[in-house]
Amino acid sequence: MESKKLKYAFAAIVIIILLLNSAVSLKYLFYDNNEKQIVYINKDSTLSLLNKSPEIPDELYFAGERVPIEIPSVKERLERELLVNQYWHSQTILWIKRSARWLPEISSTLLEKNIPDELKYISVIESNLTNVVSPAGAAGFWQIMPVVAKASGLIVRNDVDERYHLRKSTLVAADYLREAKQKFGNWTLAAASYNRGVPGLSRAIESQGQNNFYNLYLNEETSRYIFRILAAKLVLENPEKYGFYIPDKEKYSSVDIREIEVKKTIGDLASFANDAGYNYRILKTFNPWLRDTVLKNNEGRSFIFQMPADPEKFIVNP
Repeated sequence: MESKKLKYAFAAIVIIILLLNSAVSLKYLFYDNNEKQIVYINKDSTLSLLNKSPEIPDELYFAGERVPIEIPSVKERLERELLVNQYWHSQTILWIKRSARWLPEISSTLLEKNIPDELKYISVIESNLTNVVSPAGAAGFWQIMPVVAKASGLIVRNDVDERYHLRKSTLVAADYLREAKQKFGNWTLAAASYNRGVPGLSRAIESQGQNNFYNLYLNEETSRYIFRILAAKLVLENPEKYGFYIPDKEKYSSVDIREIEVKKTIGDLASFANDAGYNYRILKTFNPWLRDTVLKNNEGRSFIFQMPADPEKFIVNP
């Protein structure tokens, strides 16, 4: 017994020594009743939050439609996605930073089409607000497949792919969501169909005899889809509540834009950019829909290049 007590005492001493020499000091541990969080004040005066379950709101709406959060399975499915976002720190911080730059433009474009603003979070969970390409070939912020893009009037070819054009791709997504809402009768099922597809979701509704998303038994990805959107909404609309403190000055700001209209073929985009007072990196960064080193335009189509109004902020002078 004495030996056991000595072991415990020794272990306690070791833990105390480690804590005293760590970046976190126990003497600054306190409980914040307002936020219901336990917070460490680190020795460098920064804050660290203890791991905890995310707070689930008592009432929650998506695009004006009530989420039945009182149903245990619904609450648990939402909690899962909140936990992923709350503790996948690097990705969520990037969401917060990028959203300051991109979501205002997405919101204004959706508003033109009378689409509820909260559907902008689809682009967040689809692409993390980056121009990624999926294994299936979907591309851009909205992850649009080539066949859908072409059917919607977007150019998809080797030198130009307008799925990477933020405004144009957002308009395509808005049209899809509006038509899906007309078919299914609510925005929740319309959003779910963005993942499953209208035919796939229609089959599930018909075979199960249920037309409420929360009553449907769906594949894993679509089953999580709405809850991932809801989690993105909750975290991005109130990041501090979920432990993310990102000052405005650290968020990615939008850039004042100058537009250059082009109606001809450009055989060398790098030379074009240099002659215009920019460089190739700037041209491609601000116009990711340009997919090659050339622009073919035998039809005399009008292309609008978006370039920073003040190029000096983006160029390193020798």
